[in-house]
Amino acid sequence: MTEKMKRAVALKYEENTHSAPIITAKGKGIVADKIIDAAKEHGVPIYEDSKLVEMLDQINLNEMIPENLFQAVAEVFAFIYRLDEAAGKKERREENPSTFG
Repeated sequence: MTEKMKRAVALKYEENTHSAPIITAKGKGIVADKIIDAAKEHGVPIYEDSKLVEMLDQINLNEMIPENLFQAVAEVFAFIYRLDEAAGKKERREENPSTFG
């Protein structure tokens, strides 16, 4: 049995610019590793959900996520918000990037 190749998708949401998060990066294998490493290096939270990554991977770069994924992505942003609060970060993020691995 062969192991599935790792995938990663990065999202960015700018409340004043877009009505939904956009795909800023995506890749498989080594590219996925580089996306995840860059996220870690910049303190961007990583949320693992392979089924969501599969769906998000179908979206083109710089494209907003479709309405049918709003709920799933909103749950991820809520997760990030809770992480920020737990870390003592009370300031609101202007941009809220996320990476899924």
